Amino acid sequence: MSSTSDPARPRRGFGRDPEADSGPRATFGQLLPYLLEHRTVLSWVIVISILGAIASLAQPLLVSQVIARVEQGEPLGSLVAGLVALVVAAALLSGFGHYLLQRTGEGVVLSSRRTLVRRLLHLPIAQFDERRTGDLVSRVGSDTTLLRAVLTQGLVQAIGGSLTFVGAIIAMAVIDPTLLGLTLLVVAVSVVTVVVLSRRIRVASRRAQEKVGDLAAAVERAISSVRTVRAANATDREIAAVDKDARGAWEQGIRVARISALVVPISSIALQVSFLVVLGVGGFRVATGAIEIGALVAFILFLFLLIGPLGQAFGAITSVNSALGALGRIQEIIALPSEVEGDADVVPEPDDPDDAAVSFHDVHFSYPERAHRTEAEKAAAEAEAALSATAGRGANANSHGSRDAQVLRGVSFAVPRGARVALVGPSGAGKSTVLALVERFYDPTAGVIRMDGVDIRALDRVELRSRIGYVEQDAPVLAGTLRENLLLGTPDASDEQCATVLRSVNLGEVLDRSPLGLEAPVGEDGVMLSGGERQRLAIARALLAAPPILLLDESTSSLDGRNEQLMREAIDAVAENRTLIVIAHRLSTVVDSDLIVVIDHGRVVGTGTHSELVREVPLYRDLAKHQLLV
Repeated sequence: MSSTSDPARPRRGFGRDPEADSGPRATFGQLLPYLLEHRTVLSWVIVISILGAIASLAQPLLVSQVIARVEQGEPLGSLVAGLVALVVAAALLSGFGHYLLQRTGEGVVLSSRRTLVRRLLHLPIAQFDERRTGDLVSRVGSDTTLLRAVLTQGLVQAIGGSLTFVGAIIAMAVIDPTLLGLTLLVVAVSVVTVVVLSRRIRVASRRAQEKVGDLAAAVERAISSVRTVRAANATDREIAAVDKDARGAWEQGIRVARISALVVPISSIALQVSFLVVLGVGGFRVATGAIEIGALVAFILFLFLLIGPLGQAFGAITSVNSALGALGRIQEIIALPSEVEGDADVVPEPDDPDDAAVSFHDVHFSYPERAHRTEAEKAAAEAEAALSATAGRGANANSHGSRDAQVLRGVSFAVPRGARVALVGPSGAGKSTVLALVERFYDPTAGVIRMDGVDIRALDRVELRSRIGYVEQDAPVLAGTLRENLLLGTPDASDEQCATVLRSVNLGEVLDRSPLGLEAPVGEDGVMLSGGERQRLAIARALLAAPPILLLDESTSSLDGRNEQLMREAIDAVAENRTLIVIAHRLSTVVDSDLIVVIDHGRVVGTGTHSELVREVPLYRDLAKHQLLV
């Protein structure tokens, strides 16, 4: 997490109010592709369900035959053995079908997670600026899990159970149409009730998942900032904030439970009322000789077979609507365009034959404004900015500047091939934005950026980024080992190459202090390394790839004098025949540059060498006087 707070950057710890915007809702048609992906196994499940239905439907008929033979004093023969065989077969089929459904349910969760993660990691950077990390994690974890319930809580079983339902109705109609009519009247009332409640379940389920996303985002925010929170004595306030989101998730969960609780007993009530009606009316009809006792027993057994699939259907309605609420949140992310989807509509500028490695031509840029920002979010952002200020982080140290104004205004400069160019200027001038545009994390609002004379929008993003080594201002380190961090951009590098580049940035001590060597863990966010070590590891990762262009965003800001000198020597060695664009933090980084570009409030106010700028540009002269420590 960045050590600075920028009130212009959307905070990730807080989300939209679901009561104000429940978001898009998924349809059953959007759920089908996840199911059809496993259609072979589901086909077998349906076949097994049908065989189980046949075995179940045959049981009341055999029971009726057994009763009839007992009444007439005839031998039972193989009827009892056949009845036992049917019961055992139905149980085995049910167990095997349940296993297949559970396995398929896990497969649906896996495929949905793969699809969602693939989309997430290809989203434009602007989406990550706007959305909360914890909420995105919740969609991958919690929301996808609900899709399992579609299979494991009755949908496919309800399809197979429909045969049992239809078969039971036919058999009951043959036995006694009057009793069937009374039974169906009770069933119809319960079905109408469930249908009315189903829509409320879907909406409540979605809002419950959004609250879970808010909770995950709040926990992620508190944990990732735990040192700052402790230093500011804000632990209790953060606990209270997380507790508020936890209670919100609990309240929405209770709401879902309350609505579901109205559905669950309906099948039980339908069974009890139907059973009492059949028992009372049926007993009367047996007494009057309208039907035989064996037929009544068979009718009651068929009644149980009728209510069973009905209960499965009610469960399916509940689980499907819950899943559709979660699927709506998943589809919301999947429907977002990836960062490359708009490239086909971009018309690049004609090539320029100049020799510049990178050149900016009248570039303007504003960060995308947020589509939604609630009063709660604004208050939360202000509270976090106050927390940052209390911890001494400052509230205006990010170069992204205000999102209410242009960050870059007509920026033009050229970086000669093989040259070292330094970008200097006050905090918030737009220096880091320049590097972000070169990497195509964003595209200019107006103007053009060229690499080797070619509009970078005409270059494939993978090809473009393969030419660039980028070390960010915050020097992020991935949880894992030293080797995993180094191999992120150069997966084929040897252990010898990894060790060499680590020693070149004065990380030999880190390599040697653990017997694990390159397998030594660095901890979450590199917590087992110092700030300077994290920065040097990030630089080593870029140096290992040895791209033709290096972008260094204040890469020596956390280093002491000795390590800075060693770092400069390492960069000098790898920079030979390469182009460097460095955001300068110290005067020592600037003075040897081939070209210095001075940026202030998004405009280039001067270019030249150190001696030229000291004479001609007052801002640079003032920065140099203060050793560029801005």
